[in-house]
Amino acid sequence: MNSRNRPRRLGSIRIAAVALVSVAGVALAMEPLTGKVAVDGSSTVAPIMKAAAELFRAEQPRVTVTVGVSGTGGGFKKFFEASPELRTDITNASRPIKPSELSKAAETGVHYIELPIAFDGIAVVVNPKNSFCDSLTIAELRAIWAPGSTIRNWKDVRPGFPDMALKLYGPGHDSGTFDYFTEAVVGTERHSRNDYTANEDDNVLVRGVEGDAGALGYFGFAYYQPNAAKLKLLAIDSGDGKPVKPSPETIGNGSYHPLGRPLFIYVNADAAQRPAVKALIEFTFANAKKIVEHRRVNYVALPQEIYDVALRRFREGVTGTVYAPDTSKTRSLAELYGATERK
Repeated sequence: MNSRNRPRRLGSIRIAAVALVSVAGVALAMEPLTGKVAVDGSSTVAPIMKAAAELFRAEQPRVTVTVGVSGTGGGFKKFFEASPELRTDITNASRPIKPSELSKAAETGVHYIELPIAFDGIAVVVNPKNSFCDSLTIAELRAIWAPGSTIRNWKDVRPGFPDMALKLYGPGHDSGTFDYFTEAVVGTERHSRNDYTANEDDNVLVRGVEGDAGALGYFGFAYYQPNAAKLKLLAIDSGDGKPVKPSPETIGNGSYHPLGRPLFIYVNADAAQRPAVKALIEFTFANAKKIVEHRRVNYVALPQEIYDVALRRFREGVTGTVYAPDTSKTRSLAELYGATERK
């Protein structure tokens, strides 16, 4: 891997500056700031950063924070734009950065700080008029969503299901939710049938499932919660014969498996030196639990020690990712972020 993309601690001058800022953190927070912060990426993570921006605005009304939604993959494309003036400052991601994106970081010379922000689960939902399906197994989901699947009727999903057309709704290919779901369910990331209604905006998927009696869809759990009256949430059987529904409790304790996941934000290391960006991140992680569990967000907060590690990582300017193919599925966030970053 190109050495420019290896995790590193920024130079001694930058670390010294960060140390001075952290010592004078209270004074800095009281100073009025100006500037703009550009955020884009995952629609799943967007509610977190929109809530953070709104609460931050009350303290720093002269800072403009824009939060776009182009999917995790689309967000990384903007984050690693060839022209520095077109790059976003922060990208939201519902999965860790991928090898192809690591290569792009090396190619463009962009250093980034990886910060875990919340837990989420992928909700699998049907139309509320569906009275015959309360749960599905991972094997059934795999049969439905695998490339080349010919299942287009509910009767082909499970014996006893009715003769009813099956209409599928899910995230587009720029979505981190798509990447995560396909790997967890189908077994290979980005391997999926393509004959379904796809959209990067989860609200569009909610409306699609709500209006289609034979619908089956998936998206972030936080988009299910405010739309619970319009949708029916399914329990998922991972293979042990014990279906589990996603909830803050089952997502937080890991029992909603394998569709529970951590969420991230990635901060451009150069942009992180700007006072407005620095103040936004400091504010977000100082108030992370309040923001993540806000009634308009409804995600599952990480343990406080993870937020503490993330904030220290940001203040020290630790760049790169802790994720590698041999660790991402077998180690907890505490283990990953307490370990040596990827070389």
